[in-house]
Amino acid sequence: MVDFIDKRDRADLFRQRLAEALGRCGQTQSGLARAVGVDRSTISALLAPGTRLPNAQIAADCAQALAVSTDWLLGLTEHPEPAEALLDAAVQSVPATRALFDATIFGWHRAAAGYKIRHVPATLPDILKTRDVVLWEYRDALGHHGAQAFASFEAQLALLREVRMDFEIAMPLDEFASFGAATGYWDGIPLATRRAQIDHLISLCDELYPALRLYLFDAHKVFSAPVTVFGPKLAVIYLGRSYFAFGDKAKVAEVTQHFDWLVREAQFGTRETANHLRVLRQSLG
Repeated sequence: MVDFIDKRDRADLFRQRLAEALGRCGQTQSGLARAVGVDRSTISALLAPGTRLPNAQIAADCAQALAVSTDWLLGLTEHPEPAEALLDAAVQSVPATRALFDATIFGWHRAAAGYKIRHVPATLPDILKTRDVVLWEYRDALGHHGAQAFASFEAQLALLREVRMDFEIAMPLDEFASFGAATGYWDGIPLATRRAQIDHLISLCDELYPALRLYLFDAHKVFSAPVTVFGPKLAVIYLGRSYFAFGDKAKVAEVTQHFDWLVREAQFGTRETANHLRVLRQSLG
């Protein structure tokens, strides 16, 4: 935002930005005049040194014709893009597969190297699943692509090991209870598969701590949709068939605060979670 600019200086800034916008889009004065519905001499006058500010209608029409914002032409903002363009850039809908193993999300992980990743999974964290759990969970949706999904999750885990980035995961406590008992979503998953998965989780929690931290919250008290925050610049909400990706820093910060609230409200902190998993494993025999 540009504040308290003298009218003469604002007029000079308008003239400079109008000329810049013309040059950027390759538009001529005659072409702009036709688009705006004025004489060419009117556009020439707007570009002449010492020009006065145009009326609001002409300023808005020029901005629309040149695909910039009126506020930018008038020196009220430093962003030339129209508000709708800024919104489109800040919030994007990206197609998603049933298992989050595509190149897009792996690219987000790589781009976040060196930053903290905060993750609320839809079920168990994909990156921490065993091959048998992946193949069982995604068999109907992915068929023979289940092996490809597991390979991608292994690649993300290898990246975590290699970079040693901070990776925090918060999830509902009842997800593990359901998994251990093979109820609800996990109805029918074999006992041997459950045992191996819990052993795998315990091993990873021990191996990767403190880079990997797992928190369990009580879903009766707090709630979260599946979401991942990739450092300070990107937050992604998983809808099922697509991700909503937020690039606006203020929105990313808001989602980050939501995740940090889940951590504060967690019934089990990261070391307590490891102990809880050991108790769950013992119950499975």
